[in-house]
Amino acid sequence: MSVVPRSEKPAGRFRRMLDRLSSSQEDLESEELREDSETVGCTRIGDCQDRQIVTVTGTLRTVTLRPRAGVPALEAELFDGSAALDVVWLGRRSIVGIEPGRRLIASGRISMSRGRRVLFNPKYELRPLGRE
Repeated sequence: MSVVPRSEKPAGRFRRMLDRLSSSQEDLESEELREDSETVGCTRIGDCQDRQIVTVTGTLRTVTLRPRAGVPALEAELFDGSAALDVVWLGRRSIVGIEPGRRLIASGRISMSRGRRVLFNPKYELRPLGRE
């Protein structure tokens, strides 16, 4: 008798319902963000490599004002369900609409800084709040 891992078994309606009921809220939100990333046609943050030009989407978890080399910098953490990356706007103290919980599509070149993925001064598009 061979054992097939659960992820490889075809999931029936009942199994999907049980999985959703037994999953944490964070797991459900992560799955929704991963599906949204695929639907929009963006690269998953977890798949991004250093120096790669990408378009990513996700939800802003945190937004902070953190000076870099004496210059004001607005820094936000973007999460898409697979991984997180830092989005940094140099020379900005605030940007209207950039706030925690907001969905965003960002484009630019990925850099690695202290082991974290970073997008500096990306092109961005704010997505509507709530369900689309």
